[in-house]
Parts: sequence; C-alpha cells; structure tokens
Amino acid sequence: MPTVAGVDSSTQSCKVVVCDADTGEVLHRGRAAHPEGTEVAPEAWWQALREAGNGLLEHVDALAVAGQQHGLVALDAAGRPVRDALLWNDTRSAQAATDLVADLGGPEKWAEAVGTVPVAAITVAKLRWLAEHEPHLADRTDRVLLPHDWLTWQLCGGPGTRAEPVTDRGDASGTGYWSPAEGAYRRDLLALAFGDRTPELPRVLGPYEAAGRAPHGALVAPGTGDNMGAALGLGIEPGDVVISLGTSGTAFALSDHCAADPTGAVAGFADATGRFLPLVCTLNAARVLSSTARMLGIALDDLGPLAREAGPGAGGLVLLPYLGGERTPNLPEAAGSLMGMRKANMHPPNFARAAVEGMLCNMADALDRLRAQDVSARRVLIIGGAAKAPVVGEIAAGIFGTPVTVPRPEEYVALGAARQAAWALAGTPEPPHWRLAAAREVPAPADDSPGRRIREAYADARGMVYG
Repeated sequence: MPTVAGVDSSTQSCKVVVCDADTGEVLHRGRAAHPEGTEVAPEAWWQALREAGNGLLEHVDALAVAGQQHGLVALDAAGRPVRDALLWNDTRSAQAATDLVADLGGPEKWAEAVGTVPVAAITVAKLRWLAEHEPHLADRTDRVLLPHDWLTWQLCGGPGTRAEPVTDRGDASGTGYWSPAEGAYRRDLLALAFGDRTPELPRVLGPYEAAGRAPHGALVAPGTGDNMGAALGLGIEPGDVVISLGTSGTAFALSDHCAADPTGAVAGFADATGRFLPLVCTLNAARVLSSTARMLGIALDDLGPLAREAGPGAGGLVLLPYLGGERTPNLPEAAGSLMGMRKANMHPPNFARAAVEGMLCNMADALDRLRAQDVSARRVLIIGGAAKAPVVGEIAAGIFGTPVTVPRPEEYVALGAARQAAWALAGTPEPPHWRLAAAREVPAPADDSPGRRIREAYADARGMVYG
C-alpha cells in the first residue's frame, strides 16, 4: 500500500499527516510548535518539520509541503538566510506597500499586472521594506524564496546539493511579482520593489510535477500555499466558498478565471490544480475568540456555550475585531473596539456573543467582496480552529444568510499537501479522488432579519470609528 505525507507549515506550528495514497485515510499524525513572532529563523521551521515527522516521513513514498503564504526568505549566494524570515503578519511593510501602489500608477495597475494589490502582508512589500531599511542585507540577497519553497528545497537536499529551488503557481501568485494570468514572473516588479536588484527566483512547477526526491528516496511534490492546500484537501468545486477561521481569516473559492480586483480586497491567486483561487484575507479570526476567552477568564471551549446564553445582537454590543491591525479592510494600525456598551448589556454572555458575531461579520464582508467579483457562493464551508465550536456555524448561517457546511475537524492544509503528493506519485492528469468524512449541515434561518440587523450594527460601528 503506497503512503504519502502532507506537511502544513503554518504560522503557529508544523502538522504532518500520513495517508493511504489511494483512499486518503489518515494513518499517522505528528505536530510540533513554531516560535511566536512575526519574524522567524527558517531553521526553526526545519527543526519543527523533523520533530513532527520523526518516524513518519522516512517510510512514505511521496510527500509535499503546504506553507504559510507571503513570507520573505532572503538567501545569500551560499543559500544561507541573510536575516530571519519576515512573515505575512508582520505589518512594518505597510508604508512600503502604499508606496509601491503609487509607484506603479495605482491599484488598478497592480490588479491588472499580478491580480493582487500590495498590502503589508505581500512579499513584494517586504522586499521594498528590506531594500529601504536594511540595504546592506538586500545587497547580500542572491535568492528569494517563500517558506514552503525553502522547506521543499531542504527536503530535496538543500544548499550544496544538486537540488533546485522550486515553487508552485499557487504560492507564487501571492508574491506580488508573479502573474497568474500570464503564468510568469514579473521581474520588472521585482526590481521596482527591491531597488533594481533582481535576485534569483524559484522555478514554478506544474500542479503534479516532481520537485525532486528526499534523501531516503521519497518523491517530493511541488507543494503550495496553505490556502491552496486547504482547497485541495477539501476537494472544493466551483460554487463552493470556504471560510477558514485560523490565526487569520480567509474566504476563498475555486474559479476558472483570474480575479483582478482594483480595490485590493480580493487577491487574484492561482490554485494548486491549474485553476484560480480568488481570496480575501483578514488578520483576525480565531485569535478574536481566544483573546475574548482570556479576558473573560474562561477556557476557550467554554466560550461557545457562554455565547449561546445571549441572543442575536449580543444585547447591543458590537466588537470590531481588529486586534492585530487589519488587512481587509486595510487598517494595519487599527485596534479592536467594543461599541454599544450600556449598564444593561455588560454581561459575559453578551461579550462572548459579540466576539463571535464580530469575527463573522468581518468574514461576511469578505464573502461579499468575493461575490462582487462574480464568484458564486452556492455553498459555504467553514473550517479552521474556530469552526470547532458549534455555535460558530450556527451564528454564521444567520449572518451569512446561507446554509453552512462544517466539515469534520481535520488538518485540511496538510491533507491537501498529502493529496498533491499522491497526485505527483500517480502522475495522472487529475488528482486522486479522496472521500471526505461526513459534515455537519447548518440550514439558513427562516427569518434572516436578525442577521441583517447584526451586520447593519457592525457596519455602523465601523463607520463611526474608521469612517
């Protein structure tokens, strides 16, 4: 029985799943923590991968890595990092992003060129920051990789070997200097960002093209970005929209055409199958719930039952959940705000409910942004750590105004990487069909007026604070 492994190298941790290559049944699991912070030494990811995969990866026939998007791994001529990697959630590059948008002539030009308008999270903005603030390190930079690219390279042997750094179209589409529509790097934009420097970039592989082999002989697939991995793990089809509630929040869908949103809200990414993955990202999702639980002095698992004690609208409390700044809307310096406080509503259940509603109103806005790009939303799937609480799906159906599907909790990013590994191992034009476990279906409420009132109150509060 051939087996494959999928690696999810996320912001907070590294997860490994080993699966039956034919059925997708998960046979083994591993996990290891990543350091906290918005900049991390890439070696920490490698140590975590080896810890999470200890005793597992040595025996698989193929493996792949799906990693956090946008992170900047700048390497010298010997393949060594010139500094710690700047992660997607590092907002110091906000001004650099604004300047880059102006340099090219406005957001429309960027959307047309690469499908994505730079914000602080995007790699191209981090390159501009590095060029402006650490030019001596920019001068030493010979090659630029993304986190998943770097890990794939290490799996294939790394610096000093014949292994070639590679990436895939999904993760490359999040850099700001690779065009999903053209399927090619925009080296002019690379030079624009990096002070006329043009470091080497990884070769972009096809969806199931092999990146190489690990020292123990396993085939290494190209890997992809984490959102692309989740889409592949879920096996979504056109008409499906996924709301992922992890550290960040994302709303994405499968599409046959590349999005080019001049507002910058929708990133026109490619996916891991040869199609496209229009996506809206927020900085704040599950952290809103964990932070609220900490403030209330309760366990995270107790937040959902507490929120159920409050009615829709949380007694008038509205939480703007911008606890770490925000990407969509683009408010990198924002802070969270609790609005509508009155003596009668200052009770823990209302605060718990306001946290869930605020997080989901932000994601409902993201869903609206996708719809504005002609993305069909016949079915909404909710995944991620925050989706484990049943109350989240229940409240989401009311706020989104649609039926909601909550797949069984699973490491879908790692599962997608494993499915890609099985695809590369088989070498077939289509990925293997893996059957998903049964999901929980939450119908849309018969009366959608409470959800509409919640969203109206949220929009009013945001307008009062941010205009």
